[in-house]
Amino acid sequence: MERTTNVYEDPANDGRCTRWRNWSGFWLLGLCNNFAYVVMLSAAHDILQTQSENSTAPIPPKLEIDYKNGSSSNNSRYDCNPVSTAAVLLADILPTLVIKLSAPFVIHKFPYGFRVLFCVAMAVASFLLVSFSSMVWMSLLGVVFASISSGLGELSFLSLTVYFDRVVLGAWSSGTGGAGVAGALLYSVLTQAGLAPRTTLLIMLLIPFLMLISYFLLLVTPPSLPQWRSMETGYTAQSTRGSEEVQHLIDESTDEDEEQEKSTQENQTSGPLSYTEKLHVVKGLLKFVFPLGVVYFAEYFINQGLMELLYFPKFFLSHAAQYRWYQTLYQVGVLVSRSSLCCVKIRKLWALSLLQVVNAVVLVFAVYYQFMPSAWLVFAIVLYEGLLGGAAYVNTFYSISKEIEDRRQREFALAAASVGDTLGIALAALTALPVHKYFCSL
Repeated sequence: MERTTNVYEDPANDGRCTRWRNWSGFWLLGLCNNFAYVVMLSAAHDILQTQSENSTAPIPPKLEIDYKNGSSSNNSRYDCNPVSTAAVLLADILPTLVIKLSAPFVIHKFPYGFRVLFCVAMAVASFLLVSFSSMVWMSLLGVVFASISSGLGELSFLSLTVYFDRVVLGAWSSGTGGAGVAGALLYSVLTQAGLAPRTTLLIMLLIPFLMLISYFLLLVTPPSLPQWRSMETGYTAQSTRGSEEVQHLIDESTDEDEEQEKSTQENQTSGPLSYTEKLHVVKGLLKFVFPLGVVYFAEYFINQGLMELLYFPKFFLSHAAQYRWYQTLYQVGVLVSRSSLCCVKIRKLWALSLLQVVNAVVLVFAVYYQFMPSAWLVFAIVLYEGLLGGAAYVNTFYSISKEIEDRRQREFALAAASVGDTLGIALAALTALPVHKYFCSL
């Protein structure tokens, strides 16, 4: 049976220092990887409002935007943007979905170092494009770049965890939760302090460069990690070494047939997974992917389909500020639950799915009947929503890492299973668009 730890212990370094560097490195990688994605969702309301403000087209009589207060007034009972924030979510998630559906089958051809550089380039491009755009399509293209960076980074870093001690999986999950709080809170605080969204996004260009430092300087990478060569090359090298060792045994053995069989088995377990083996692994992942997808469908339907409509005119915060703080409190809940693996482990993932669906149903009725007495109650609900979503994420990937012993299968499984949350988010965005249109027509 495979050892439960793959951490690289450099004789020149103290083992505790190595573990600390790897834990910190994966925490920062999680933070940096999800940062642009979170910021784009937090800025969704501002992105759409700014493009409406910059538009040279006349404002329809039924839609007059109050730019000073960050709200609009129309014949609807709700304070609606002409375009739902789900449009930003679609641009933020569809490229990720395409990547996660296809990349696990071919990503082993690209070394980890190259993947990190590509993710950093995409994140930088996203911040620059959204900052200097003057039209909706340019902003959405910048969001697409953030999505590519986040999607490729997530499946790559989840796969990377199999080369280290299993504790780094908790560090990665906690870091992605930290990205939610840091991104949403930093964006909310800076814009609330008076900085323009463009200036705020330009300040955040520091984050992609922190990813470079975390991966190339902070992590203590083991010799088995194919950082600058493809996975296939690495597997071939391991297979060759295994064959040489077995061949040495053959030379000393009188039973050549038996040793040749050992050589064949060694080659089979050292090479990359075949397409059939990958499909077999995918089939076993369905019991994890389906509950994760349901959780994320419900919570992102809330975030991008309902949050913008949960507006309280008499509250001390403007509509745009209320939306930003909804997102921030949601991310606080995600951070707490994604960092809880060392304290609490949840095996019944379906229970988290059920509770999140109940949340979504309650808030749909709250939007339609408008019975929520105050934004404070909504703040509490979205915090609880974040706790459920973060718990589903970290416990899903921990369960996969515990159940699959073979490192090659686990490396592929962790990347492939990441499609669960992305598929749920994409379906939530598609559902949120007509729901937003329906409510705004009332």
